Amino acid sequence: MNIGRLNLSSEAKHLLWHLRTKGPTARTELSLAMDVSNSTVTKLSHELLNLGLVEELVSPEAPRRGRPTIPLTISPDGGYTVGATIHKGVLEIALVDFAGGLISMTTETIGAPGPVEFAQLLDKRIIDLSVQHRLLGKRFLGVGIGIPGPALARDGKRWHVVTDLPGWRDVPLRQILDDTLGLRVMLENDANAAALAEYYRGGPVRQSSTVIVILLGYGVGAGVMEDGRLLRGGLGSAGEIGILYKSDLPRPTTLDLLALLREAGCEIDSVADFDEQTRAYEDVIERWLDRAAEQLEAALNSAIAWFDPAEIMLSGSLPFSLLTRLSSKLNNDRLIRGDHRSACVVRVSDLGRSSIALGAALLPIHALTHTLSVNQF
Repeated sequence: MNIGRLNLSSEAKHLLWHLRTKGPTARTELSLAMDVSNSTVTKLSHELLNLGLVEELVSPEAPRRGRPTIPLTISPDGGYTVGATIHKGVLEIALVDFAGGLISMTTETIGAPGPVEFAQLLDKRIIDLSVQHRLLGKRFLGVGIGIPGPALARDGKRWHVVTDLPGWRDVPLRQILDDTLGLRVMLENDANAAALAEYYRGGPVRQSSTVIVILLGYGVGAGVMEDGRLLRGGLGSAGEIGILYKSDLPRPTTLDLLALLREAGCEIDSVADFDEQTRAYEDVIERWLDRAAEQLEAALNSAIAWFDPAEIMLSGSLPFSLLTRLSSKLNNDRLIRGDHRSACVVRVSDLGRSSIALGAALLPIHALTHTLSVNQF
């Protein structure tokens, strides 16, 4: 495994960020967009071409006479990363190339491993995936982990992880994972990771300056993207809307729904095969959806008032069809609108539970190329 250690200038990061967010761009257009000289762009592009981080997008229809304008684009072969997270009963691992393309997404049934056991298993899976996809000789940029819980400080060393993962809470988590894996590890709250995945996939989310992603998983959280940057807050736990709901009372979470189903006689303890296991319990699910919509209403209306989001996405480990039903209830005249703006519409992510692992895999790439990526966990 070729561990990548890249130290790029702010101008090189700016160029990469432009290509990543705007797409293939000619050097002359880059010069105008970055407000630098043509010679500076030429120097930067030469440096990044040599590093294998960008490539020239040569069209087969390029004119034969004269000097054609050849756009630069992010090279998928610039490196690769791995992202991982644990849902209730499921380990998910994403393998991503430097352009943000998904190489593979794997899932497997798992219990509740401690951080060392988790890291040991992840280390084995990284080696297996690297061999399987012939990546051992390519640049490896790091590992991202989506954590179910908020950081206890901005340095991201310790986390208030859910109690369903014993041994993870308030321990030097990043050091444990670093030491066990022997690799560069970046940690991020799972809702923030999901928001990052939504942003990187482009479309309306990337075109909007402010986006909020609501994640229903172990708990309930929100990730806020502002101009391509994750909003973390003063203590590193911005978007931790779970504190609005007392932990000893019903909450709009996946775990809460699973508990209700078990109380009703459904033998379910994992999000795996959810639809098949819950077919006889539609009445329980419908009651939970009504209550979850009512609970989320106040949180979403507060977010609309504070952040004026252009997009609100609903994501989580529950099936797409179930989240779609929840979004329909929220969009049924529950969300406020002001005289100055139209009502926000809650859309459902089609990434499903994969958004966390995918966003976690994008963490090393985001930190490497975003010019404002400071205080990154």
